[in-house]
Amino acid sequence: MLPKSFRVYSFQQNREIMREYKLVVLGSGGVGKSALTIQFVQGVFVANYDPTIEDCYRKNMTIKGQQCAVEILDTAGTEQFTAMRDLYMKNGQGFVLVYSITSQATYNDLFDIREQIETTKDSTEVPMILVGNKSDLEEDRVVTKEQGIQLARSFNCAFMETSAKARINVDEIFFDLLKQIDKRYPDEKKKIPKKKRCNFL
Repeated sequence: MLPKSFRVYSFQQNREIMREYKLVVLGSGGVGKSALTIQFVQGVFVANYDPTIEDCYRKNMTIKGQQCAVEILDTAGTEQFTAMRDLYMKNGQGFVLVYSITSQATYNDLFDIREQIETTKDSTEVPMILVGNKSDLEEDRVVTKEQGIQLARSFNCAFMETSAKARINVDEIFFDLLKQIDKRYPDEKKKIPKKKRCNFL
């Protein structure tokens, strides 16, 4: 049973069948996980968002001529839903690891998150992308781009700096992750009945 504060969003519904992707956005509170997700799904920037709620968004897309449903679990930055974390890490196909370029602590927090993903998935080959968000706040930068590149190399994953506010590399991070999932799970090309709600957990 989902917690009462777990909200589900659904967009662009129809009765077609399609492939389903399950993405999880992880990182400390305040790094812009929700802003990135909402910018990708709705095309708007939300400056203030409730940091205590985990949301599931569903966006229907056409990728290479194939109808697809992209489900994105935007996780809370707090420990409120720790009991659910193993479950959505297990069910997730790809992961967006987000830190803020204005906070060294949020960068450091990703080491434990990455380790937990590998432990839960029992694999070091997991579709993943490292994201340094808030690139529009260059004057407040404390984490260099070189640090991001180095961390991505140690994680063996892709890396991009983004700005949810300026919509810089927002679409790119999600499309890159979808490509990784296609490569990692080529045998999961089957189509499934389209649903009106997220079916993440």
